[in-house]
Amino acid sequence: MATFLYKLGRSAFRRRRLVALLWVALLALAGVGAATAPAATSSSFSIPGTEAQRAFDLLEERFPGGSADGATARVVFEAPAGQTMKTPANKAKVEETVAALKSSSDQVARVTDPYTAQALSQDGRIAYISVSYKVNGMELTDETREALKEAGHSAQGQGLTVEIGGDALQSMPETGAGEIVGVVIAGIVLVITFGSLVAAGLPLLTAIIGVGIGVSTITALANVLDLGSTTSTLAMMIGLAVGIDYALFIVSRYRAELAEGREKEEAAGRAVGTAGSAVVFAGLTVVIALVGLAVVNIPMLTKMGFAAAGTVVIAVLIALTLIPALLGFAGDKVVGRKARKGAKAAVAATGSSDDSEGGKPNGGTRWARFVIRRPVLVLLVGVLGLGAVAVPAASLEMGLPDDGVKPVSTTERRAYDLLSEGFGPGFNGPLLVVVDGDKAVADKTVDTIKGLDGVVAVTPPTPNKAGDAAMITVIPKDRPSSVDTEGLVHDIRGATGDDVLVTGATAMNIDFSQKMNDALLPYLALVVGLAFLLLMVVFRSILVPLKAALGFLLSVVAALGAVVAVFQWGWLGGLFGVEQTGPIMSMMPIFMVGVVFGLAMDYEVFLVTRMREAYVHGARPGEAIVTGFRHSARVVTAAAVIMIAVFSGFIGMDDQMIKMIGFGLAVAVLFDAFVVRMAIVPAVLALLGHKAWWLPKWLGRVLPNVDVEGEALAAKDADDADGTDGKEKELVSA
Repeated sequence: MATFLYKLGRSAFRRRRLVALLWVALLALAGVGAATAPAATSSSFSIPGTEAQRAFDLLEERFPGGSADGATARVVFEAPAGQTMKTPANKAKVEETVAALKSSSDQVARVTDPYTAQALSQDGRIAYISVSYKVNGMELTDETREALKEAGHSAQGQGLTVEIGGDALQSMPETGAGEIVGVVIAGIVLVITFGSLVAAGLPLLTAIIGVGIGVSTITALANVLDLGSTTSTLAMMIGLAVGIDYALFIVSRYRAELAEGREKEEAAGRAVGTAGSAVVFAGLTVVIALVGLAVVNIPMLTKMGFAAAGTVVIAVLIALTLIPALLGFAGDKVVGRKARKGAKAAVAATGSSDDSEGGKPNGGTRWARFVIRRPVLVLLVGVLGLGAVAVPAASLEMGLPDDGVKPVSTTERRAYDLLSEGFGPGFNGPLLVVVDGDKAVADKTVDTIKGLDGVVAVTPPTPNKAGDAAMITVIPKDRPSSVDTEGLVHDIRGATGDDVLVTGATAMNIDFSQKMNDALLPYLALVVGLAFLLLMVVFRSILVPLKAALGFLLSVVAALGAVVAVFQWGWLGGLFGVEQTGPIMSMMPIFMVGVVFGLAMDYEVFLVTRMREAYVHGARPGEAIVTGFRHSARVVTAAAVIMIAVFSGFIGMDDQMIKMIGFGLAVAVLFDAFVVRMAIVPAVLALLGHKAWWLPKWLGRVLPNVDVEGEALAAKDADDADGTDGKEKELVSA
């Protein structure tokens, strides 16, 4: 592989104008596709195999045209002090709003009058209009949403408070300043690392090009593939992080090769042949983790994983081709002024000084030597520290965020609070019970549900035209995301027969969480198992991949503990903009396992590959660890800081799901890069010594030799030095 990538790097460097033109053309093509494609009209959410989904399917069959999965909205009114919603002026305003909503859009299915539907609170101060739509939230047109907002706005005045809630207002999370701040921080880190604006700008430029192609492609295909609103956000988040990191490693290795006196084209080939091999396998681990989300069997999650994986593939291809091409355009400027003054300054600027040559030990060298002297102490501190942070994970409660966790500045949150105040917390999460039977069965079901604890109200059955099915609405006592409401759903299912199904947003969330729990272990086994085999091929060792996997599990559980502490317990919640605590997003554990595992293996591959390279070239185990840190620690540190900055940028978004994902990934990278990879990994390798690189001979014969360390390139150097023709050896090694 090293030989192939070496040739690819040199070819891209020589034909830099053609390579750059091709990537710009791809970006333009994707941009045109995104601009001309019809807007995404659907973001259907289904959970195959669950009771809630079977109930929705039954509703579609028995209540045709009923828009069972259609969007809903509630326009909530609060009378001014000293008045009620029965006051003539207030009542007239509500009835005027009802009429306006009925004629606001062809997508409106039903609008209920609160005075005929008894949708007034006991004290008469709060009332609400229910609006049902023929299509789901993402299929609503902007005109329909604007008409809903305008109806609410028009009703305000004379002290009347009007707020709007429901999934009809669901929209694409807006990009905030946080992501821009993350990119700016990444740029600062790159400038400090390289000491050159040109070298720092290359990873940023190529990452933005890669994300632009990926996100534009997702936008262009969103309508055809039914992609959700968070798909492009996830692709942007991961694409930026890995795109910058992969380019960073190629540029860093290129500068190191130049410092050793190689010509520019040769240095580009060497950089892609060595660091590029690590980029390929690091990218493969991320792709495996993201594509593996398909085992959960939730279409939305599968599409998110495939879309993000596609962006990662683009980042890898750009690092292998566009980076060497741009290095050709950059010339000497990629090294920086100080480094251009002499070879000694160049070595210092790349952070790759060699102690054996009398250079001053860098930070990575000093840290590696400290760990080697005290491996047991470092190992205990790292493991016990992460173990302490992981303790809150034992209290993990899962669910899906609702309007109750949105900022109080949003109308959805204020509507949620008004409904809780006027009708009780459970009113925001009604349960929809679907009865597959006649009126007698439906009436018996109502009586059964009324006898359960935690039920505030049960509506009379609403039969279909054929009389063979009915709908019943149940109002729980507690808020939708509470443990008691989850228990009520299970109680209803347990107390009724197979012909009674419970659905609705609350029940769907509960089933979603359960499906995630059931899929976690199979998914973990698949992803970690495949990545273990991949790393075994890369490092030609059994214990190194095993150590990598165990270290990852420790860091991801610690990250989950931090997420629980902030978003569920509320610790430091104000610092991260968490205004309302609640259960952790149900997809968070499996999502973190997938994404963080792939990203964590990046550092493992980049750091340990350099150790393996030194070891196979004759260094002792301790010397190999020091060599790996001498050459890679500074760059890995910069890569981790960049990833943390990019992910942290998403914490500032209003969307609770994106905020939680950004925080979880940032903390996970922090723990994995600086505690596991920088401390626990060298400590374990120091304790294992030669055993770390042991591989049974029979297994060594079976495993393919992918030459990540660039042994074929080393052989080429030897052949060049003695004047022999090394083509035959190169072919054998490749």
